[in-house]
Amino acid sequence: MIELRRKVEDVGATAVLAWRTTVRAFQPPWNLREIGRQIETIGYQSLSVVVLTAVFSSMVMTVQFAVQLARFGAKEYVGDVVSLSLVRELGPVLTALMVGGRVGAGIAAELGSMSVTEQLDAMRAMGADPIKELVVPRVVAGAIALPLLTLLANVLGIAGAMAIARLDSGVNMTYFLNATLRAVQLSDLAGGLTKTVFFGAAITLIACKIGLATRGGTEGVGRATTQTVVITSVVTLIADFVLTKGLLELGL
Repeated sequence: MIELRRKVEDVGATAVLAWRTTVRAFQPPWNLREIGRQIETIGYQSLSVVVLTAVFSSMVMTVQFAVQLARFGAKEYVGDVVSLSLVRELGPVLTALMVGGRVGAGIAAELGSMSVTEQLDAMRAMGADPIKELVVPRVVAGAIALPLLTLLANVLGIAGAMAIARLDSGVNMTYFLNATLRAVQLSDLAGGLTKTVFFGAAITLIACKIGLATRGGTEGVGRATTQTVVITSVVTLIADFVLTKGLLELGL
């Protein structure tokens, strides 16, 4: 019962932080330099892991689908299936999971270290708002960087799928590309990218909340990073289901 109450309180605290962050995000001045630095940290420094994940996951899908579709004489549809799966689901979700594991843990550790060393108290004593200075730039950067990473992951993932389909299954690359362009509509791309805006904001917000609430010295920082990876992954998967249902109702 106590554990359930603590979980409910954590959800409420996250909701309060989300509201305060939203309000302060629209209040000037805006620290554009810090937002740019966070976009570099979240986006540019995550390129390698995102690209590798997208390329190899799409290649695995292509090999599997090519074998299974060939059983029904429909191997020529592998481009349609892989591209739609990547653009609508796997691209956004896998990118969010990779960024959540890498960036979320880093944010929690950074803010957690500031919390246990009383730097946050020092900021408040000097009249600075930790939410405005620390949380807002990270949440805004996450909401901007994740769609860009996902778009790149989609493009390179489809390129990897097209290459392996030619090498492994003999599917013509031009035919694969034409099938992809025919199958993937603008609404499919928009739906996938819309979800990543929410994913990016949620991942960074949760990481900031856990980091700001960290207590217990270096041991507490370690617990915070582990907790962040687990919670952001679970929230991403739950949010994917909810957003997918909602976007389908809207025709996206």
